[in-house]
Amino acid sequence: MKKIEAIIKPFKLDEVKEALHEVGASGITVTEAKGFGRQKGHTELYRGAEYVVDFLPKVKLEVVVSDPMAEAVVEAIASAAQTGRIGDGKIFVSSIDSALRIRTGEKDDDAI
Repeated sequence: MKKIEAIIKPFKLDEVKEALHEVGASGITVTEAKGFGRQKGHTELYRGAEYVVDFLPKVKLEVVVSDPMAEAVVEAIASAAQTGRIGDGKIFVSSIDSALRIRTGEKDDDAI
């Protein structure tokens, strides 16, 4: 099993959700987040005063899938979230040793 974490721009969430549905990913966890990468935020002007916005709004997605589905899920997220501009985000893939569905006691692939 693989856990795929993606940090994307908030306005891309609906497109990514649709792309995940199309490839058959059944569950997703979404968290509102703030952060920055190489761009280090930006400067804005408010009522004549300049200030730095260093933590930009992002959305963090977490999806756990079986090993054969992982590559399709990564590609779906990447294509749906891409704008071609700085700050599109990142995707991280890690291995999951075990999973348990609390309600039924199902384990591993059956639990996801």
